[in-house]
Amino acid sequence: MTAPFAVQQIATLLAATAPSLQAELAALPEPLTRFCPAPGAWFINEVIGHLIETEERGFGGRIRRLLAQADYVCQPWDPDQVARERHDDQKLAADLLQEFAAIRAANLRFVPTLTPAQLTRTAQHPVVGILSVNDLLHEWVHHDHNHIKQILSNVQAWAWSHMGNAQRFSGEIVS
Repeated sequence: MTAPFAVQQIATLLAATAPSLQAELAALPEPLTRFCPAPGAWFINEVIGHLIETEERGFGGRIRRLLAQADYVCQPWDPDQVARERHDDQKLAADLLQEFAAIRAANLRFVPTLTPAQLTRTAQHPVVGILSVNDLLHEWVHHDHNHIKQILSNVQAWAWSHMGNAQRFSGEIVS
């Protein structure tokens, strides 16, 4: 079994997300940020909007509430519904990323202050059960990387339809 990340390692990984997204988005044409690669999939702007929402609903805000309230019960939410309500298709990716980066910066000031005793504090989630602060911190890292991968997959889907016969290279070892 692997060792858990230390709090400082988690903070470092979380700090890398906004610059990674900034580098990728700076290279993309704006229409790609609103491109939906498949029915039911999110376009890039929706992914960034989701990352904004999870800073408060799912991670930094949830951890703060868990630490502040005894017997805290996490409130579930529907990410697809929230994505629809946000109307991120009408926003610029750069503006969304700026909003995300500002909220993330505040959470990055908070995460390194967590103590070993706080990492073991728990809350009840009505869907998944008991969650510790440490669980949520590790999920936060996983969540970020999952959505970075999702954004990269959208870029690949955009490129795929323009690859012609080069699509045949996909999955093959090319010498």
